Amino acid sequence: MGSNHSDKRNTIQRLRVPIGFLAAALFVALARPDRVSLSVGIPVSIFGLVIRAWASGHLRKNAELTVTGPYSYTRNPLYFGSFLMLAGAAVSGGVLWLGAGLILTFLMVYYPVVRAEEKLMRELFAASYEDWAGATPLFFPRILPSRSLRTSRDGRFDINLYKRHREYRALLGLAAVYALLLARMALIP
Repeated sequence: MGSNHSDKRNTIQRLRVPIGFLAAALFVALARPDRVSLSVGIPVSIFGLVIRAWASGHLRKNAELTVTGPYSYTRNPLYFGSFLMLAGAAVSGGVLWLGAGLILTFLMVYYPVVRAEEKLMRELFAASYEDWAGATPLFFPRILPSRSLRTSRDGRFDINLYKRHREYRALLGLAAVYALLLARMALIP
């Protein structure tokens, strides 16, 4: 039973990008953006993009437990940033049911991914992870940063990590979605 559950989780992890592209295409095709929906949604998406960039500049994947920067507010700032990008796009689309479906799809796809990564972090970092997890929420950020753990690094943003993680792709993807939404708005009578 455990292996079957693990196989499903791994399948979702592998399919999350193709599912995202399919959902984005369907979303843009059915969206009815207008000036108001875009003016509300774009800032939310940009805020999410900034959080992702900030997180990427702190993350040393599987090499050390990252507890600095946005990781002192939430254990999953990359996914939280993605969620805000998606929520902003959902609002920008101007169709309530469509936006709600997009957010629900995100949650259904990413919840198992977050849990699988959490299991890996527990295996890699044991007690340190437990201390950090006890002080830092899984997804929605705390208001003030947790300061429960020390790190060997100074905790500053590292542009080289941002580049290594190719985080600029999130910017390009978001720009493409909004370019398509603006084009869609121009086509709506």
